[in-house]
Amino acid sequence: MSLRTPLKTVRYLGSAKEGADHFWKQRVTAVSNLVLSVIVVAILVSLAGADHATVVAALKRPEFALPLILLVLSAVIHMRLGMQVVIEDYVHGEGAKIALLMLNTFFAITVGAASILAVLKLYFGA
Repeated sequence: MSLRTPLKTVRYLGSAKEGADHFWKQRVTAVSNLVLSVIVVAILVSLAGADHATVVAALKRPEFALPLILLVLSAVIHMRLGMQVVIEDYVHGEGAKIALLMLNTFFAITVGAASILAVLKLYFGA
């Protein structure tokens, strides 16, 4: 007894082998977001009440700028993966789904690039 449908037997299409990869990427970015958020909150708490010059001087230090950049990268990847699942689950038109998935990727790249540029601008003092 075969569990294959007649159409699957004809096309020989199996699973895309992408589900576990997507699942693990989402879990790993979630954990990294948690760890990096704690570090960034600690940085922000240490800078609470400081004047602008002190904050800018602190963000020029790599031990402050690097966690911010890593958090941005991790959060943007996590955001993109989460929105991809929502789009794939709830958008039923194939054309709209493809367009929204492309817009999701472009939006994530734009947000990530702008955020990293802001941190780098502070880091390099431009």
